[in-house]
Amino acid sequence: MQKASSTPRSSAYLSALTQEIQKKLQKALASPSQRPNLLQELFADIALEVDDRAKDVILSKEEDLISPADDSVDGQLCFYDVLADYYVRVPESGKSILDLIVQLWSQSFASHIFALLFHKWLFEAELNNSEVLLRYSSALVQGATNVFWIDIQTNTRRFQSLFCYLLEEVVLEPARLNKIPVQAQRDLYLLLSRFILFYNSVDKLASFLKQFPAFPNAFLVGGPADFFVIELADQLQKLKIEPVLLHYLSQIKLLQGMELRMTTSTRLKSCLYSFTFPGGPMYPTRAVRHAAWDALDFLFPVGRYPRHLISLFFRLLYPWCWPSSCWNFVMSCIKAILYSLFGLIFSSWVKLIRPKRS
Repeated sequence: MQKASSTPRSSAYLSALTQEIQKKLQKALASPSQRPNLLQELFADIALEVDDRAKDVILSKEEDLISPADDSVDGQLCFYDVLADYYVRVPESGKSILDLIVQLWSQSFASHIFALLFHKWLFEAELNNSEVLLRYSSALVQGATNVFWIDIQTNTRRFQSLFCYLLEEVVLEPARLNKIPVQAQRDLYLLLSRFILFYNSVDKLASFLKQFPAFPNAFLVGGPADFFVIELADQLQKLKIEPVLLHYLSQIKLLQGMELRMTTSTRLKSCLYSFTFPGGPMYPTRAVRHAAWDALDFLFPVGRYPRHLISLFFRLLYPWCWPSSCWNFVMSCIKAILYSLFGLIFSSWVKLIRPKRS
């Protein structure tokens, strides 16, 4: 992700942004009736993508200074990205904002704003007070959870840079991770376990599981893979957005081969099975049901045919679904026949052409 250059022009711009944030927080603190709306507006402002004009200022290069740049996740740069870097480079600039956020801890969107603006500062600053560190790290986990769920609900990845930083620069870097209390470390791992598939970071899964911290109830639950799968199964049960659920079900096939306890395996199997039939409590769409069947059959091939047979009998309990089921079955058969005919015609045509060319 591109980072702001340390030129006078960009520093002045970011300082002005900081003053505007400070004014809005002061206004929220002074006006209890408007406080929720003001904090929500501030959160929306810092989550906005930087427009081209502002980007020219923030990423300006003056006096042969070259701003460091990395490839951004989706080519987008948001205001919270550059402000988070700015508060690491110039910690005193964010101190007044941090003090105001602390006074607004109990308000909605306060943890959101803290997580976006100070997620890097928390792991770079020297904080010796254990109580303050626990409070900040807990607010980070809570705020990150909230903003990640916003991405889930909107099926966007605006906060992917925050997730990638927490995963790659914190969790996979013990030097930074050990700066926060052990309980916060555990909470952070559980948080990332729930969203790692959504943010397409499965390539880091092996390293992520190797760094998994020890849990006091590990002798009851199991190893890192068990904790990860349990969190993932719980996350699936909470998802209501069809495209997001389909994405999870397509990614979950990567769990094949994981060594899990019987209880964890049964929990995952039950979770997937709950998406395979219509009606409550999940009310999955047809696409979700088929994706769940594919994932279930792929991860648990043993007992595949008995499961489908039992499911067929259970479908008889939903007579209002019979017409649509029959229609979909007929259409699937017609499509299969047409595809077979087209394949036969194409192969015959290829065989007729080959002798002529030879």
